Amino acid sequence: MELSARKREILRLVVEEYVATGQPVGSKSLVQRAHLDVSSSTVRNELSELEAIGLLTHPHTSAGRVPTESGYRVYTDDLVGAIEGRPGPFPLDLSVMRNELEEALRRTTETLSEATHLLALVSAPSLEAAAVRHVDVVQLQPRVVIVVVITASGSVSKRLVELHDPVDPGLVEWARAYLDETVVGRHASANVLRRAFEDPSLTTRERSFVEILRPVFAEVAAQATEKLYIGGAASLLGDARGAELEACQRLLEVLEHRAAVLGLLQEALDPDRTVVRVGPEFEGEELRGAAYVGTTYGLPNRSLGAVGLLGPLRMDYDKAIRAVRAAAFELSRLVDDVYGPV
Repeated sequence: MELSARKREILRLVVEEYVATGQPVGSKSLVQRAHLDVSSSTVRNELSELEAIGLLTHPHTSAGRVPTESGYRVYTDDLVGAIEGRPGPFPLDLSVMRNELEEALRRTTETLSEATHLLALVSAPSLEAAAVRHVDVVQLQPRVVIVVVITASGSVSKRLVELHDPVDPGLVEWARAYLDETVVGRHASANVLRRAFEDPSLTTRERSFVEILRPVFAEVAAQATEKLYIGGAASLLGDARGAELEACQRLLEVLEHRAAVLGLLQEALDPDRTVVRVGPEFEGEELRGAAYVGTTYGLPNRSLGAVGLLGPLRMDYDKAIRAVRAAAFELSRLVDDVYGPV
């Protein structure tokens, strides 16, 4: 939307004062608090024009204005473009948690919710994204073999395999070396496992044996479902009022459907830019009156998860954007050791 610089500035001032006070904003208040170098009548005229194009509205009982969903949209578009570069300081230090990814994700949600008083959401990387760090195949008895798979995220999968006939120890050692060569150091994706277990160069004897071991690797892939960490549900209702309270209560109901929340985190993300979604940009009545700020974290060439904040339309967008960017930066530094090249 093409707006003059003065209109954009007045819209910004209205949004920020309304976010801070929760009260409709009048022209006199803007001139006094923002020290605008124009008269109250000029500001009133600008406010009227912003209302005419749907960016502001006013309650029936007040001459002051409040932002519409479209007004928030224009404001946040400008804000995202203005907040660039490396994120600023944030009270989250994950440097000592390289082997405690789950705890790091929990701490991130807690810190985000405490800093913003919004609902913090962090999706964990899938196990499929983690490289396989170690594979072991050990013969315990003539007809019993144990298979152990450890991923870079610390997940351990193991299985005892009982065979009908005694197995050749040399075949067991071959399988360990073969899987070490073909799977270790790679991400536990379906394609990687298919190539390893269906390699046409394998003999019938070799293929039959590794096929017996395959279920434990299938377990690793099956555990690839993303986890969702949530923080701040209690504090979300603390500052809400009126219609905002109703919107927040609907948000808490959404949390009962974690798959839908994970979908929100993923679908509303641009890997190159912080994303803000407001009101009508969501599907579903349950997110009416809500806003979402989110960004991705991961490796330089691959997103592994998302960090987001959900709350009412009247939220401190500047703080929310800076907070999710800073949290994502810290998580990216952490996961580089876990999910980066082996």
